[in-house]
Amino acid sequence: MEEAQLSDLRTLGLDWDGPILRQSERMELYEEAIARLDAEGLLYPCYCTRAEIRAAASAPHGISTSDLYPGTCRELTVAQRAMREASGRPPALRVRSEGVRVAFEDRLLGRYEEEVDDFVVRRNDGTPAYQLAVVVDDAAQEIGEVVRGADLTDSTPRQILLSRLFGLPEPRYAHVPLVLGPDGRRLAKRHGAVTLSDRAALGEGPEEVRAWMARTLGLVRVGEKPAQDDLIANFDPERLPREPTVWSP
Repeated sequence: MEEAQLSDLRTLGLDWDGPILRQSERMELYEEAIARLDAEGLLYPCYCTRAEIRAAASAPHGISTSDLYPGTCRELTVAQRAMREASGRPPALRVRSEGVRVAFEDRLLGRYEEEVDDFVVRRNDGTPAYQLAVVVDDAAQEIGEVVRGADLTDSTPRQILLSRLFGLPEPRYAHVPLVLGPDGRRLAKRHGAVTLSDRAALGEGPEEVRAWMARTLGLVRVGEKPAQDDLIANFDPERLPREPTVWSP
């Protein structure tokens, strides 16, 4: 999977700086970060399953979305915690966010603000969570701006909070619209020939694919097949679309 993704990037004419980093080889760094939070009293074990969280979030107590953790395990007594541990269910670790609200200025979306819930930094299988890993990785690589899909916008306040707890520089953010299929869902294999190898089998080369992507960004007109240098020269974040692109076979 990794090599297929890197190969696709090369085929499109995209490269990258420095060696490829694998999170599976950086576990020690993530555990050090988790230990630091724990030493400062900012973590607590959570024994809830996803089904229990969804059930609690649907109850009439003011929680508006099933993505927010309602704090079920935040103030467990010693006896309550011992009972859960005796059941054999391994806990995840959550951050005590104290309901803080975090705001940031997104390059495309403008000001975005959201309350941060007590989110997971280590899953119950012992794996460091995405939210923590990307903060540690971005800081280590001195990332100045994170550009990613708009579906991850609501993760950003959590990551900014972690950056502040660790005393790390906060990158800027740009959350770009997704590419959707004809049914309005995120583009995926179910929509047909959507990979480079799929398109090649239909006689469409990487130049045509790159030209299509460039058109969705307002960089070229229909029929143009721009060179890489032209795309770089013409790129302007202000011209990026604010609405999703719909792909149709």
